[in-house]
Amino acid sequence: MRRGSIVQLVAIGVVCGAGAAAVALLIPWLPHAASKQAGRIDFVFWFVTTICIVIFALVAAVIIYSIFKFRAKPGDDEDGSPIHGNTKLEIVWTAVPAILVTAISIVSAIVLTKNDHLPHASAASDPLQPLVVNVTAQQFAWSFKYPAFGNLASARLELPVDAPVKLQITSVDVTHSFWVPEFGQKQDAVPGSVNTLAITPDRMGSFPVICTELCGLGHALMRSTAIVMPRDKFLSWAKGQQQKLGGSGGSAGLAVFKAQSCSSCHTFVPAGATAKIGPDLDKLPAEAQRAGQPLEQFIHESIVNPNAYVEPGYPKNIMPTIFAQLPKAQLDALVKFLASGGKQ
Repeated sequence: MRRGSIVQLVAIGVVCGAGAAAVALLIPWLPHAASKQAGRIDFVFWFVTTICIVIFALVAAVIIYSIFKFRAKPGDDEDGSPIHGNTKLEIVWTAVPAILVTAISIVSAIVLTKNDHLPHASAASDPLQPLVVNVTAQQFAWSFKYPAFGNLASARLELPVDAPVKLQITSVDVTHSFWVPEFGQKQDAVPGSVNTLAITPDRMGSFPVICTELCGLGHALMRSTAIVMPRDKFLSWAKGQQQKLGGSGGSAGLAVFKAQSCSSCHTFVPAGATAKIGPDLDKLPAEAQRAGQPLEQFIHESIVNPNAYVEPGYPKNIMPTIFAQLPKAQLDALVKFLASGGKQ
């Protein structure tokens, strides 16, 4: 091949590669990684993308060059000359893809192994080595419990930064799928099974928790929040929540109300809640009267069995029954808090 032809091929390849690279780099295809696992997954993504761009540039250059260099002249209907082929070239274009696929497989296997690794429980009984969180999915909400902190329950996933976390994920009704885009991994929540997911958050902030398995009418509303904070702040939060939720009176009820994110669906002025998805909790006495039940009994039943009575104008099967799993002391405190109109 002449030097001029090689220069043309290289020039075309550079242009095609630059265009593909611009599309890859200038469009934000991936969320900003917030865990070590997501960073490794992003590395695999860009490793494979780089290989694809190089192959695309090479193939595009040859095709474009051939279209202009070897195209038939007007009126030329003759067959091309019979050519056996080039054995060396065939060996190269078979060996190179095999090497690239093997490289991708090795890199992917290393990343998957590292992402699944969790340190053994600390000899000093450090609850953050690793931090175990039990994740429960139910139509249509997430619940998070921390066994190392007295089985503390929360409607938000609170995590310490740079600490390994073991999520133990299950479901009580249908199949759901746990996903925090910035953490880079998904895991199914399957009834009767516990699936684990290792995460080491390395960026502080607030990130959405999403169900990515079509699970019913309220699937689009099945969201929560993962909050990553400094280690000392997380420990203060966990111990403070234990004290608040273990207390009595209205302060404990307010703590449960906030911890379970009741304000994301309901209006309740004493707690500063203004959401409109569910019934207005400031009107509970009137609703109990319409249901023909004593106020506290009505509130308790509405929490543990929300479909027993549904306020007119609101659909059934939206509020999950997952709150029936609250410890009795916390459930009682929440009931009394709502029944008293938020008095502390």
